[in-house]
Amino acid sequence: MARLTRAQQQERTRAAVLAAARREFAEHGYAVAKIDRIAERAEMTRGAVYSNFPTKRALYLAVLTDLVERSADEAGQADGSDGTDGTDGAAGITGTAGRVPRPTPGSVADSLGAFARVWLERLPLTGDSPADGHLRLRSLSGVLDDEPARTALAQTARLEALLLALALESYSPPGVRRVRLAELALTLLNGSAGLAETAPGFGDPFDVARACDHLAGIDLADSWDPPHLPYVSPARPCDDPWAPPAEVSDRITGRRIGLGDDGVIAVLGAGRLSAAEEAVRGALPGDRVTVVVVTGDPAEIGRLVRLRVDDLTACLRRVFAPGAWPPLRLVLDDHALVAAALGLPGVGDTTEAAVRIRDGRIVARAEGRGAAHAAAAAGSPDATRHGGAGA
Repeated sequence: MARLTRAQQQERTRAAVLAAARREFAEHGYAVAKIDRIAERAEMTRGAVYSNFPTKRALYLAVLTDLVERSADEAGQADGSDGTDGTDGAAGITGTAGRVPRPTPGSVADSLGAFARVWLERLPLTGDSPADGHLRLRSLSGVLDDEPARTALAQTARLEALLLALALESYSPPGVRRVRLAELALTLLNGSAGLAETAPGFGDPFDVARACDHLAGIDLADSWDPPHLPYVSPARPCDDPWAPPAEVSDRITGRRIGLGDDGVIAVLGAGRLSAAEEAVRGALPGDRVTVVVVTGDPAEIGRLVRLRVDDLTACLRRVFAPGAWPPLRLVLDDHALVAAALGLPGVGDTTEAAVRIRDGRIVARAEGRGAAHAAAAAGSPDATRHGGAGA
């Protein structure tokens, strides 16, 4: 029998710990779960568990992330897709055939309703125990009890709304912003999940999905006009070499990508993710916009961002055709490899920096509030007026 490599043994150990932890959390819930019992279930020492997951919260978030990944894989296998090509394939309230109707191009209401139906599949089933139901719901109740984690969750929720909005905008007239609509829909969906957790059986998910259909008809007076942008310092022109790291994973498509294309790369800490929209709205036609997320706490904050983003994008891929996916790339840079290649040492949750890439060189840099928009606007005819750098 072939001997396992160190990496293979580590992966086997990690998988065993995750399986044991999922059983423990499903039986006892997050608050009552014990690392000692998880170690016993996995037939390992307490130290072996902590060598892979430094805290109980990190382990719980890893269990939820693994659950999201498995759900996405199963959804893809249900209809023969790989879960990353935008094909259908749903269960639960989507119907006995397990397929979500593809939204009609131009129909924001239909696409939002289809998204809601996929999202609501996580609601607990009859007979689920409270603790197991919490896992199905990806519940974070009682888990995020400190300010950095709560801030990261709030900022990640803003990013989730942006991603959903950009998909909805692909079915909207040019120039129409759908961020407030996405925020409202996600508020309704997360509220229904909260009630399912605390008041099981209350409400009908079909009604919630139909309500999301009708949200698209509300005039939310949505516009993009952040008051701070006129005061943002212009990006600094430069001519620096750009040697990006090897291929990284785009969390939106689920595929490996390179970072050598012309465009904008915004490096945002987990506490500044709302600035992603500045890069998107300020980008020039034809730009590749890449948002790179960094954190000073990959084990917990990094896993939290990964959990929420992967959960949201898995739903998007099942509902929207590839041409309607958000027009940006999202990289989770847990080890700050992209940031280091850009010459940004010491990044953390409050980082906000951006560069413009042209012909394989870094031609503009910006840091601080508004950096993403400044770098995106660099080179445009009205760059000075909008806080960019002249070409």
